[in-house]
Amino acid sequence: MQKKSKKKLWRLFELALVIYILIGVALYFFQDRLLFHPEKLDMDHPYSISIPFREVNVPVTEEKNLAIVQFTVPDSLCKGVVLYFHGNRRNIERYAQYATNFTKNNYEVWMLDYPGFGKSTGKRTEEIMYKDAAILYQMARARFSKDSIILYGKSMGTGVAAQLGTVRDCKRIILETPYYSIPMLFKHYAFMYPAGRMAICRFPIYLYLNSMDAPLSIFHGTDDEIIPYQQSVNLARLAKPGTELITIEKGRHNDLNDFRLFHEKLDSLLR
Repeated sequence: MQKKSKKKLWRLFELALVIYILIGVALYFFQDRLLFHPEKLDMDHPYSISIPFREVNVPVTEEKNLAIVQFTVPDSLCKGVVLYFHGNRRNIERYAQYATNFTKNNYEVWMLDYPGFGKSTGKRTEEIMYKDAAILYQMARARFSKDSIILYGKSMGTGVAAQLGTVRDCKRIILETPYYSIPMLFKHYAFMYPAGRMAICRFPIYLYLNSMDAPLSIFHGTDDEIIPYQQSVNLARLAKPGTELITIEKGRHNDLNDFRLFHEKLDSLLR
C-alpha cells in the first residue's frame, strides 16, 4: 500500500514537472505575443483621427517603413513637441485620443508606431525600437531646440522613452504607468520561473534613471491591474532627487486620463 502511494506521488510530481516545463517553454517562445498586440494597417488606410494631424512615412530601408503621425498646433502658438511612445496595443489610432492633453497646452505631439504596428513595417526588437525613437528625435531636432522637446512614454513605451532620455537631451521625461523592467514584470506574473534569464526584451528602466539629465515625472494608479503600482514606487526610490511620483488613487492601467489630478499635474508640467 505504501509503495503504491509513493508511486502515485512520484507520477504526480512527474506530471507537475512536465506541465511546469511546457508552460516555461511556451512563455519563452511566445513572449513576443504576450508583450505586443499590434494591429497592422494598409499604407493607404485613412487614419480615423478627429483632430488636426500630418501623416509622415519614413522609408528607413526597402523593407522598413516608419509610420509617424504629427498632431499639430498653430505655429504662432507652438511651444515645443512631445515625442509620445505609446503602449503595446493596436496602433496610433488607439492612442490619438490622448494627443489633446498636449495640443491644448500648445505642444505638438509626434507618435510613431513600432514595427508591425499600424503602417510601420520591418523586424521588431528592443534595439530596433530604440533606434526608431532616435530617428524620431532627430526629426524633432530639425525643428525644435532640445529644451522644447518632452519625452512621454505610456506603458510599454516607457522603456523606449526612458532609454532615449539617457542618450538625447530634452526638457522633461514623463512616464505613465512604467514597469521596473520586463524581467521584473514577468517575475510578477510568473514568479516560479527564472524571468531574468527568460526575457528576450528587457527594457531596464531602473538602469536608465541615473543617466537622465532631464527632470523625471512618473504617473501611476494604485489599482493598476497590469503593471503593479509598486514598480513605480521602486523606480522613484532609485531615481535622482527631484523626481516626482504622482500617485492616482484608485487609478487603473488605462483610465488615468479620467482623473482630475492627472490633468492638473500634467497641465502644470507642460506650463
